[in-house]
Amino acid sequence: MPRFLTLSDVCEELQISSAQGYALVRTGELPAIQVGGRGQWRVEQTVLDAYIESKYEQTRQQVARDRTR
Repeated sequence: MPRFLTLSDVCEELQISSAQGYALVRTGELPAIQVGGRGQWRVEQTVLDAYIESKYEQTRQQVARDRTR
């Protein structure tokens, strides 16, 4: 498995559009780096895994809050 993923790989894994993926990295919600002369975005696999886990945690917290209402 490669250490770094292209933005299109990330979008495919998250099943989101390229515009949504670009927004995630441009806002800093999903940490990424730009490499090469054309500034191609790359996301480290471990960073994407942590991002996904953080979204699961946010969902768990939201569900717990909704149950207490």
